[in-house]
Amino acid sequence: MAGVTKEQVAAARRMTAIEFLRRYRVDDLVKSSARGEFELKSHDSFKINGESSLWHWKSRGIGGKSALDYLMHVEGCSFVEAVRLLCEEQPCFIPQRHEEVERQRPPFALPEKSPTSTRVEAYLRCRGISQPVIQKCLDDGILYESLPYHNCVFVGRDAGGTPRYAALRGTYTYGKQFKGESTGSDKRFGFCIKPTAESGTVAVFEAAIDAMAEMTLAGDAADKYRLSLGGIYAPEEGHDIHPPAALEEFLRSHPQVNRIEFCLDNDPPGRTAAAALAQLYGERYQVAVRLPPIEGFDYGDLAQAALEYRTRNKAKKCARQQRQRGGTTR
Repeated sequence: MAGVTKEQVAAARRMTAIEFLRRYRVDDLVKSSARGEFELKSHDSFKINGESSLWHWKSRGIGGKSALDYLMHVEGCSFVEAVRLLCEEQPCFIPQRHEEVERQRPPFALPEKSPTSTRVEAYLRCRGISQPVIQKCLDDGILYESLPYHNCVFVGRDAGGTPRYAALRGTYTYGKQFKGESTGSDKRFGFCIKPTAESGTVAVFEAAIDAMAEMTLAGDAADKYRLSLGGIYAPEEGHDIHPPAALEEFLRSHPQVNRIEFCLDNDPPGRTAAAALAQLYGERYQVAVRLPPIEGFDYGDLAQAALEYRTRNKAKKCARQQRQRGGTTR
C-alpha cells in the first residue's frame, strides 16, 4: 500500500481506541453518566466503552473499536496518516473541532412528496395498521408518500418541529422490500407519534411501523408518546448498552416524561437490548418491558396476524351466512 507497509498496517490495527485515548487524549477523555463509559469534551455525542473499546459517535451514526478507526472517522486523519501516527507513536495530529466535523454532514432533505397517499395507506392497512392511526400520522405530518418511488416516509422532527430524520419503507408487497433512510438523517430525532393530551409515558420501538401497530392494537388510543429508535443495537455479552440517540434526545426535550416502556422485538437481540435498557434507565425512570407475547414477533407482526385472523373469521361468517340463506330457499 502506498506510503505504508502491510506490517505497519497490522501493527496500527492492534491498538484499541480506548488505549489511544488514555495515552494521548487524556485531557479530552472524561467519564460519562453511564457505568463504564467515557465521552470526549470535544465531541459531545461520542461515547466509548472503557473495557471493550467499542465506540459510537451518535450524531454521525458511526462506530468502531480500533484506534485506527477512531483517528480516521473522528479526528479526520487519512488512512496513511493514521497508520504512520500509530506506528511512530507520536500522535501530534491536531483533530478537527467537533463543530467543523458536524458541518461536513451531508445536508438533510426529505424526498419529494406525492400529492396523494393512496399506496402508503393501502400498504399500511395490509400490514394491519388501522385507518385512524394512519390518518393521525398523515395529519401530524410525520408520514407521507414519496415520489417517484411511492415509498412510505416516516419523518422525525426536532423540538421546534423541523424535520431532521426520515426512514423510508417500500410499499410493494412482493419481492425484497426496500428499507432505508434519507441522506443526512440525524438519528437523534426519531419518528414519534404524539399523544392527544400531555403524557408522562413514552413507549419505545425499533421501527415506525411497530409504533403504529401497537397503537392500532391499543384501540387507536393516542394516550402516550410512541417513539421509534430507527433500529437497535444489542450489547455484547458482559458490556453496557449504548443509550439510543433518539431516546436520549427525546428525554432531554420532554422533561415531564417519567415512565419508559420498552416495546422491542421478541427475538434474542430485542430481549437482550430491552433488559439492558431497562437496567440503564431504571434508576432515573419507571420502566416496563413490554415485548410481544409471541416469540420471534414484533408489534408489526402482531397487528398483521390480528388482521389475518379478522379476515379469516369474516370469510367463515360470510360462508356460513350463504349456506344458511341457501338452506332457507330450498
